[in-house]
Amino acid sequence: MVLVGLDSMQGLQAARELHSRGVPVIAVAADPRHPACSTNTCERIVHADTSGPELVETLMTLGAGLQGPVLLLPCQDKSVRQISRNRRALGAHFTLVLPPEDVVELLMDKDAFYAYAAEQRLPIPRTMELADRADAERAAREMDFPCLLKPRARTNEWDRNTRLKVFKVETPERFLELYDRCSPWADRLIAQQWIEGDDDSLYSCNCYLDRESRPLATFVARKLRQWPPEAGSSCLGEEVRNDEVLETTLELFQALGYRGLGYLEMKRDVRTGQHYIIEANVGRPTGRSAIAEAGGVPLLFTAYCDAMGLPLPEGRAQRYSGAKWIDLRHDFQSAWVYWRGGRITLAQWWASVRGRKAYAVLSLRDPGPFLSDLWRAVTLAARRLRPGRG
Repeated sequence: MVLVGLDSMQGLQAARELHSRGVPVIAVAADPRHPACSTNTCERIVHADTSGPELVETLMTLGAGLQGPVLLLPCQDKSVRQISRNRRALGAHFTLVLPPEDVVELLMDKDAFYAYAAEQRLPIPRTMELADRADAERAAREMDFPCLLKPRARTNEWDRNTRLKVFKVETPERFLELYDRCSPWADRLIAQQWIEGDDDSLYSCNCYLDRESRPLATFVARKLRQWPPEAGSSCLGEEVRNDEVLETTLELFQALGYRGLGYLEMKRDVRTGQHYIIEANVGRPTGRSAIAEAGGVPLLFTAYCDAMGLPLPEGRAQRYSGAKWIDLRHDFQSAWVYWRGGRITLAQWWASVRGRKAYAVLSLRDPGPFLSDLWRAVTLAARRLRPGRG
């Protein structure tokens, strides 16, 4: 198998999971210094751009030297888009498990996705497309605050300037300031209604659908904390039962004739109990795919077996055993912010992290990435504390 995007949490987790099942993994990573590149689970790591045209050239060269069939698994949105748009050429060397190209484009373009969801009467927050400053001024007048400001699609420029996926904005004045600052980072921005509730109001469903759009594996979980809080990525999650989230996920994907790995995140409004669609991820593992494995559902191995025509693994039904998933370092940071703000006690923190867990980075069998990540964090902190800095 060739995995694209090892230099990400989901890439590292996918490499580990498939390696543990006896699947040989060759990985492509853009950043050779990324902690994940210290993993011992890959037979080979190729360093190349994973977001632009160079990726296709790298894969074509790599594929020509491999004995097929070989599954190609992208682990980041930018890689999914490149692979989808070049699927015909790449199909000469690889097995791809993706929905049709128009479905990929629809779900990855937030403007198009929210418009589609509204047409299908799926529950979405109020959303306004911001094509220019005039649209931003109209949104500042018409949106309720707080609201969210985010890119239509995350770009390399966005990621270079901020680690946040979205900005939570409290006032119209701050909204326009942020628009002016962020608009050069993406081709278009979006304003969206803030749904009331803490991080633990965010639910998700990871799934894998076959060629006939039948769900072969599904797994529902929720976030407990994010880093950074309210506007970041999950750092602690737990398995839960939420049939509304499961049903909405399957309704969305099956109506599109979807095939492959899918993910839908929804947020429950603490005032009304209504669930709203926040975002979809397409054709790749997510940071919390590993919680499915901890809960006994072999999500990624199911995808691999189906793609390669192998017998499907047993035990694909979610049993709601209370599994958890944690990104240890970032959860410490998030919990500290929560504690400083009076939103969590030490007893509540301990209760939240107790129990059987899957770890995002920590692994006794593959310690390199965790040690590398810890060393990088300590080094960065030391630089920030260095006298005379700034």
